[in-house]
Amino acid sequence: MSTTQSERLRELLEPLVTSQGLDLEEIAVDSVGRKRVLRVVVDSDTGADLDRIADVSRALSAKLDETDAMGAGAYDLEVGTPGAERALTEHRHYARATDRLVKFQLHEGGELVARILAVDEAGLDLEVPGVKGRRPTARRLAFPDIAKARVQVEFSRKDSEKSPQDDESVQSDESPQNDKKEEEA
Repeated sequence: MSTTQSERLRELLEPLVTSQGLDLEEIAVDSVGRKRVLRVVVDSDTGADLDRIADVSRALSAKLDETDAMGAGAYDLEVGTPGAERALTEHRHYARATDRLVKFQLHEGGELVARILAVDEAGLDLEVPGVKGRRPTARRLAFPDIAKARVQVEFSRKDSEKSPQDDESVQSDESPQNDKKEEEA
């Protein structure tokens, strides 16, 4: 039988979240000043848009109102998705992070930053970015070798963002001003 409030809340709320087609990733009860805040983090393989978050939030709120799981005191319910730099702790997290850049802390010591290319039951196929003009390299990483993993935020990714200048079939605006700039270059 569960002993902590978070475990009891998980048992109560997880079936509702699952019925909405989402995974319950995290539950936390925090004190913020005089208020308590129940934070519920949900996700799915296809993501969770605002409508799905609102639907699950209403369902959780109704369930909490009909039980005494949060006690008699006032609290705020916050339902959201994992942040941009989410920690990867479950197999499904790695699968959802395919094609994302991830920073790994290894059990052997050291760090590795690489892009997840594929995920299977045993581990990950990675692409380690090249340094100083070198080509990226492939690497296999087994799950038992990973101490921690966290998705990294990428503001621009050169190989996935193709600008119109990179595509020869796209013609530039042939105004005299543009021709002059090209001649000066």
